[in-house]
Amino acid sequence: MERQQLLESWLKTQFPGKHFTLKTASADASFRRYFRIFIDDQTWIVMDAPPQQEDCKPFIQVAEMLANTGVHVPKVISQNLEQGFLLLSDLGNTTYLQVLSQHHEQANRLYNDATDALIKMQLSAQAKQLPEYDEALLRRELNLFPNWYIAKHLQAELTQNQKTLLENVFDQILQNNLNQPKVFVHRDYHSRNLMMSSPNPGIIDFQDAVYGPITYDLVSLFKDAYIRWDEERILDWTIRYWEKARQANLPVATDFGVFYRDFEWMGVQRHLKVLGIFARLNYRDGKSNYLNDMPLVMEYLQKTCDRYRELSPLLNLFDELHDVTPDSKIGYSF
Repeated sequence: MERQQLLESWLKTQFPGKHFTLKTASADASFRRYFRIFIDDQTWIVMDAPPQQEDCKPFIQVAEMLANTGVHVPKVISQNLEQGFLLLSDLGNTTYLQVLSQHHEQANRLYNDATDALIKMQLSAQAKQLPEYDEALLRRELNLFPNWYIAKHLQAELTQNQKTLLENVFDQILQNNLNQPKVFVHRDYHSRNLMMSSPNPGIIDFQDAVYGPITYDLVSLFKDAYIRWDEERILDWTIRYWEKARQANLPVATDFGVFYRDFEWMGVQRHLKVLGIFARLNYRDGKSNYLNDMPLVMEYLQKTCDRYRELSPLLNLFDELHDVTPDSKIGYSF
């Protein structure tokens, strides 16, 4: 309640003499909250990011960087870094996920818009200023899988052989990821963070952007934890992106087979991380709804690992864990 009063007091200084209504717009997987402000027939968004847990400065930096590329991101109208408040332009309240869940026939058009915007972001000359998606960060993310998914969600303890196996697979995944060309990486470029807007899409939740592997955001977009597309469609969309990226002189592999392999291996890193994050959101933060999204993520993992001999030890590990874990907790089925 104290932060709500702080927020409302600050907004009164931004809109002196105006009567406004405040409604929750969304809450994401962090400590940030978003509210929509209504004054007459106009709306704005205010970000509430408690300074002890969140830093608004990266959001401001990346918003400016992305605006310079020509993509549609919120404008930072006013800021109070000491209290952790940002006043932003409103990109609307309809996500890609809301539309695509009801209207699959719009998928080709919307994903075409999303890949056009992605290419603009990846062409950013300023991206090298961002923190690097280096081995330490990629590995820290991978370790969320044993620490939270296996230990907390499955309540399983790995044997020494299983730990060694996992580390060996992690090393191979990281070798692939780190050898990919580097560009701007949004890090959560998917249907919940793309808004239906004009120009389309509106892009949000980009404050954790880094300089890293070129396939990362494409995996987030097409192998989305919140909506399922068949593999033929994902392959077709990936080819279309690859062709556009080559025309834009982005550093994609000249052989599509090599590019698609990189795309799939990047997906393994992301999906292992996501399973760990979803488990952490449930057990640490009390956000149990993310458990419902685990089966699709595990399905992506299983299918990809089945295609590459080097990743088959992961499949074996999943089977071993499944043998000793109640079906209700594993979060996937074969």
